Amino acid sequence: MENFKIDVDGDGIALITFDVPGRTMNTLTAAVIKEIGEIAETLKSDANIKGAVITSGKTTGFCAGADLGELGGGALGGGGGAPAGEEGLKAAFEAGFALNKAFRAIETCGKPVAAAINGLAMGGGLEITLACHYRVVADNPKIQLALPEAKVGLLPGAGGTQRLPRLIGVMAAAPYLLEGKSMKPAEALALKVVHEVAPADQVVEAAKTWVKTKGDPVALWDKKDFKIPGGGPYTASGSQVFVMGNAMLRKQTYGNYPAQLNIMKAVYEGLQVPFDAALRIETRYFLKTLMSPQAKGMIRTLFLSLQELGKGSGRPAGVPHYDVKKVSVLGAGMMGAGIAYVQAMAGIETVLIDQSQEAADKGKGYAEGLVKKAVSRGKLTAEKGEAILALIHPTADYANVKGSDLVVEAVFENRDVKAAVTKLAEAQLADTAVFGSNTSTLPITGLAEASIRPESFIGIHFFSPVDKMGLVEIILGDKTDQATIAKSIDYVLKIKKTPIVVNDSRGFYTSRCFGTFVQEGMELLADGYAPAIIDNVGRATGMPRGPLEMHDDVALDLSYKIAQQTKKDLGDKYEERPFTTIIEKMVEGEGRYGRKNGKGFYDYPENGPKVLWKGLADLAPVKIDSVDKAGIEEIRTRLLYRQAVEAARCFEEGVITDPREADVGAILGWGFAPWTGGPVSLIDGIGVAKFVEACDALAQKYGSRFAPPQLLRDMAAKGETFYSRFGVKEKAAA
Repeated sequence: MENFKIDVDGDGIALITFDVPGRTMNTLTAAVIKEIGEIAETLKSDANIKGAVITSGKTTGFCAGADLGELGGGALGGGGGAPAGEEGLKAAFEAGFALNKAFRAIETCGKPVAAAINGLAMGGGLEITLACHYRVVADNPKIQLALPEAKVGLLPGAGGTQRLPRLIGVMAAAPYLLEGKSMKPAEALALKVVHEVAPADQVVEAAKTWVKTKGDPVALWDKKDFKIPGGGPYTASGSQVFVMGNAMLRKQTYGNYPAQLNIMKAVYEGLQVPFDAALRIETRYFLKTLMSPQAKGMIRTLFLSLQELGKGSGRPAGVPHYDVKKVSVLGAGMMGAGIAYVQAMAGIETVLIDQSQEAADKGKGYAEGLVKKAVSRGKLTAEKGEAILALIHPTADYANVKGSDLVVEAVFENRDVKAAVTKLAEAQLADTAVFGSNTSTLPITGLAEASIRPESFIGIHFFSPVDKMGLVEIILGDKTDQATIAKSIDYVLKIKKTPIVVNDSRGFYTSRCFGTFVQEGMELLADGYAPAIIDNVGRATGMPRGPLEMHDDVALDLSYKIAQQTKKDLGDKYEERPFTTIIEKMVEGEGRYGRKNGKGFYDYPENGPKVLWKGLADLAPVKIDSVDKAGIEEIRTRLLYRQAVEAARCFEEGVITDPREADVGAILGWGFAPWTGGPVSLIDGIGVAKFVEACDALAQKYGSRFAPPQLLRDMAAKGETFYSRFGVKEKAAA
């Protein structure tokens, strides 16, 4: 076999070593699944084999689960010339059931089979061990065992929804199935997911010992006296779990994620029937979920595209790798301090500059706080923490910029201030160095006018808090050259962030599209909707927060200052909206800047939860204090479609050109509803023609901000999608 090696020892125990050639991690491909079926037949038919131990030949882990590249490509989705109608459904079911069938064959081969888990076991990798009769895991706290399928819009489709609840009970299994929560070896042992934890160099021997001395070839759920821990769906205790579980599921997902609902259905229905029937039920729900627009979008964006961009797929070819060893950060405020921290964590010598030594020291203090917390939690040793902090040099002297490979300017969002620090820093830079501006809205080409080397000037836009946000938006000015793009991507990858590359525009891609979310929230406020309705429905769209509370998070005074700068830059072209006076009065008249000073749309008491500011009703009188189901859906549509249509405009204007970057950037950058796969996947999933029709109706009712661009009309006429029209880069990368 290509992916497995079988060695039978003198005791008749077969050591089955899983080792996919040419890959750093084992995954479950169609070829692997076929060979697992062959192994099961060998175990069953070879009288010389008394039992078996399955382990991995990789040092990186046991198995990372199904090959989502193959899965996302439609291997189980009925594509690739699959027959239509009932015949097609049967073919899809057989393909989907293949892994369950193979694992079940191992479980019922009549010989005791143990799993020696010597590394990470995720998804199908954990499911194959659950199909074994005994599980030993290496004593290594870095090992993770998980069923993370729900995180990419899928459900565990190789027995996970049936074996785990039968093993530990429905209530205990819920967070691992519905949230994709991972467990470490000690936790898995306490839950009885594994039977034994052994030293890493003894896991195989421990598994063999069980096979030789106690080997039982019958799974718990195949025994006549088996009972579900905690009770099944129709027991008094078990029924309550499902009642409460459904309520909690609705509260947490708002019905946006079919995977979680289908997991609950598969568990509920599967626990009421014999095990083989339960596996067939699971497969049907797995296929139903896989074929949903949500799953297709999430798999593509949150797994395939994220991986590709995380490897620098947008990097210009032919430019030598640029090893960034020293970076100067201009501005030691919250953003600059966060950038300094992630650079130091990546081993980069960092100069942190501010107007005074005191301000620079305060910026380093932010990193000190994060390091101290990491040390206290055991994530860093004290020595490692000290070494990280030693890389950050706070100063007020621009002479220390000398020798930097790259500069990140993170000062106040003011063109004159940025121009001044650009000149100070560039006086110290070598010709090969890159100058990056962390501006979130100001066009890079305009900022580059202050530079004597505009070809090496680029936007490097971080998101707050920098230590937690995984995206960096790289923005090209009119004169930015290819070498500078490549160097910037190398820098972003070194600090372990995901880069997207966009062209210049006011607000670029992320800030421009994100701004439409908070602006539409303000439009709803100006329309007279109660603030609580706006934010509650905003969260129900799948956004991390409602538009008003998110506006508080990013700061009302920042929005006000950006609006003032935009008004100054655009002159007569600037469009006043009804809500602009609300923000002006809140900032200028009431001193309400948002969460940062405890006063925004909400009040933020030191002790206790935030509450809506009572004075808001005077600035924005409430006319609509209740909405029906149709009203809720209309608000949801306004909030989501407003962002999506802006993303489409960015494509039409050439601000962004790659649908992968549009979707990944939206989800990582401003938290666009992950269940959609991103704004581009949302449009593709709805259908461009239907989306255009809906936007036309919204534009007629609410104004031109919803008007679909000509690009969308052309795509609708041709039956195109964003991934078919703009997916050339994706196909080339694949």
